[in-house]
This record gives sequence, C-alpha cells and structure tokens, in this order.
Amino acid sequence: MLEQLDLTDDERQALEGDREAITALAAKLADVPTPAGPTPNQLGHAPIPVTLGTTRRPDPEGGAS
Repeated sequence: MLEQLDLTDDERQALEGDREAITALAAKLADVPTPAGPTPNQLGHAPIPVTLGTTRRPDPEGGAS
C-alpha cells in the first residue's frame, strides 16, 4: 500500500542522500519527543554513523533483488 507523505525541506534533502542534511536533521530532531514521550537525547542514544549507499527495492515476486 502506498501512502503520500508531506515532507519538510529538511526531510526531503535527507531522503535525497545528502549526508550533511541527514546529520542536521538528526541534530534538529534530537530534542523532539518520540511517540513514546522521551526525546532521543533523553533516551541517551549515541549518534549512529550514517553510511550512504544504494538501496534496493524489494522484488515484487519475493525473490532477492
């Protein structure tokens, strides 16, 4: 099922694979509450390194792509 999402410019740039945009978005969201309530900073998670590469879409037939 497909769903259309409205993205901010920051989110769109991050999805386009800009490493600096991903890092900036993560920093911007570090103090925004998660659905459970606490922020990522309150949860005490260390930043996760971002590795950019190609992604593969799932094979609609269920096999490896």
